[in-house]
Amino acid sequence: MKNKYIYCIAALSLIIFASCKSKSGKQNAAPPPTPVSVAEVKKADALYYDKYQGQVIALNSVELRSQVAGFITGIFFKEGEVVTKGTPLYEIDRRKFVAAYEQAKANVASANANLVKAQKDVDRYNMLLKNDAVARQTVDQAVAAYATSKSQVQVAQAGLASAATDLSYATIKAPFTGRIGISQVKLGAQVTPGTTLLNTISTGNPIGVDVVINEQDINRFYKLQNHSTDTTFKLQLSDGTLYNKTGKVFAIDRGISGNTGTIKVRIQFNNDKDVLKDGMSCVLQVLNDDSGNRIQIPYKAITEQMGEFFVFVSKDTVAEQRKVTLGPRIQSNVVIMNGLQAGDKIITEGFQRLRDGGKITLGAPPTAGKDGKAAPARK
Repeated sequence: MKNKYIYCIAALSLIIFASCKSKSGKQNAAPPPTPVSVAEVKKADALYYDKYQGQVIALNSVELRSQVAGFITGIFFKEGEVVTKGTPLYEIDRRKFVAAYEQAKANVASANANLVKAQKDVDRYNMLLKNDAVARQTVDQAVAAYATSKSQVQVAQAGLASAATDLSYATIKAPFTGRIGISQVKLGAQVTPGTTLLNTISTGNPIGVDVVINEQDINRFYKLQNHSTDTTFKLQLSDGTLYNKTGKVFAIDRGISGNTGTIKVRIQFNNDKDVLKDGMSCVLQVLNDDSGNRIQIPYKAITEQMGEFFVFVSKDTVAEQRKVTLGPRIQSNVVIMNGLQAGDKIITEGFQRLRDGGKITLGAPPTAGKDGKAAPARK
């Protein structure tokens, strides 16, 4: 009876051992290779641009203010139109300025008449002095009177010039050819010299775009000032469209801001169609120095881990995870600055569950089913 129990226990132990061994074998079995899709790394032309927020600015803009006091008696332009240099724009009541000018002319005429009389007196007394017919003191007095009359002529002429200037200031003319804005005063308005803003006039072609750059980029823009091409500068308007004219560096500010470490750069654009308006916002695109024949791969092949970027490279039947440095995106591709070489084969699909050194096989990667789980790959 005792031997019977021993045989039963031994048989049961063998069954349990076989079961455990079977389970252990299943657990230690290697997972099947992951089906993936690969693509060969190639070089391609890559033109990409650095972007700077900019603002359209007129290269020449002037605020019109009166230099004499008075009331507006004439406005001779249509608001918003282009006016040519020298065109009368505003007129301030001219009557008192005309009167002052005429009085100044009369003063000049009177001073000239006194000068002529003084000159004749000097000539007459000098002749009499030769014949000892007049005292020397009288001659000296005549010469002094002549000098006084001559200085009075100069004073009168200066007064005439001042009156002529005031009269000219009564008519405000366009200082250059440009577009004039909406008038800030109406007929009959009183203006104060140097204070009352009448209007603003600015040039529109060519026109500038101001951007602010970091001091680290200064040398780059100094080089572009002398060696830019038609593809160096592009302008993106606020509606997302690209402006169809090319630009060039017009000016770089004199110094760097001590508070921000930045400097202003002005880019000039042709604006013959009057598309760009003073004050518009835009984005200046500057051709990147690294543009050229660069390695590009599909952006979907990139994985990110803790701020670093990786791709899986196919090494026969093994996936090798490799760290890469990204450049700018170009449509669906991305430029790789470091980490890959032309000819490498990268995994573009099926890498979501891969680890470095994982087994792979070429084929259609599993697709997600209705339940969200990956469907088995076709054999």
